[in-house]
Amino acid sequence: MGTSVSDIIDGVIAREGRVFTNDPADRGGPTKFGITQKALAAWRGAAVTAADVEALTEDEARKIYEREYVARPGFEKITDDKLRALVVDSGVLHGPAAATKMLQQALRVNDDGILGRVTLKAIEDLGASVAYRRMAVQRIRFLGRLVTDRPDQARFCAGWMNRATEFLLD
Repeated sequence: MGTSVSDIIDGVIAREGRVFTNDPADRGGPTKFGITQKALAAWRGAAVTAADVEALTEDEARKIYEREYVARPGFEKITDDKLRALVVDSGVLHGPAAATKMLQQALRVNDDGILGRVTLKAIEDLGASVAYRRMAVQRIRFLGRLVTDRPDQARFCAGWMNRATEFLLD
């Protein structure tokens, strides 16, 4: 039986946590369930406060994930369960376009950040298991570059690496 979008979102929320955070060093700002203030404002189409983020329900967070991190970027078109979960999780941490570019770089196709037929065909041609491994490696490389380019984010690196390598353990 395949992994449903709901199962993928369960995993994202488990990794992100269910508590409100507002760490001044976190570039995401106020966050709950992994949903940032910026993402919540975009979803609602209006400015929101940190208190609005703190009051976010899991049901609304799940709807945001399904629409903005699965459907809108087209990640549901990735038919391999493991690869789809990895790409969605990468999109949650770094944005769907960045996750798509990571996948495209792993597949060695034009990295335009749009998941289209060329990218999907490359997954098919390469094989999902090879694409998965390459994507996992690309994500770790991305994290390394992120910390190199933004040393002030190094305190988050261990957590990001634990999250990234979790996908290599199953």
